Amino acid sequence: MAHYQLLMRWNRVLNLTRITGTAALVDQHYVESVFLAERLPAGRLTVVDIGSGAGFPGIPLAVARPECRVRLVEAHQRKAVFLKEAVRGWTNVEVSACRAEELEGCFDWAVTRAVNWRDVEPVVARLAMHAALLGGKEGPGGPCFVWDPPVDSPAGPGRFLYLGRRVSRETLQA
Repeated sequence: MAHYQLLMRWNRVLNLTRITGTAALVDQHYVESVFLAERLPAGRLTVVDIGSGAGFPGIPLAVARPECRVRLVEAHQRKAVFLKEAVRGWTNVEVSACRAEELEGCFDWAVTRAVNWRDVEPVVARLAMHAALLGGKEGPGGPCFVWDPPVDSPAGPGRFLYLGRRVSRETLQA
């Protein structure tokens, strides 16, 4: 609730989301983010949310999965300031105000929501697992990833969750 209230205040200035109705925001942002969080493997994971924007899916993921360490990555400085304010005092979330290509560190999973695959492929290609929330049946690509069949998102028709894992070129050639 604190994130929602802060989001509504800051959204007037930063345009963090076009969706402003409470029910639509809950269904399309929060529920979909928790849906993703529930589909990640159990246990302690390190997760990077690339292109966090208003904090989706990373902030709801961090709430639903407090055992996970989540890094929110946002290149737009003003949005990164919002994210830092939204997670102030949280112990399982940190914010990196940088482009994804500049990101350092190792992560178990990369998560993205409504991000162009071509923009994140160079970054997630070095990680083992990727979860993407996207609109349309045209899923993410990438020659180094094998993708599970899309799963219908609770956010509504035309929204899907894609789970992918990196494979070596040798595996792909076999």
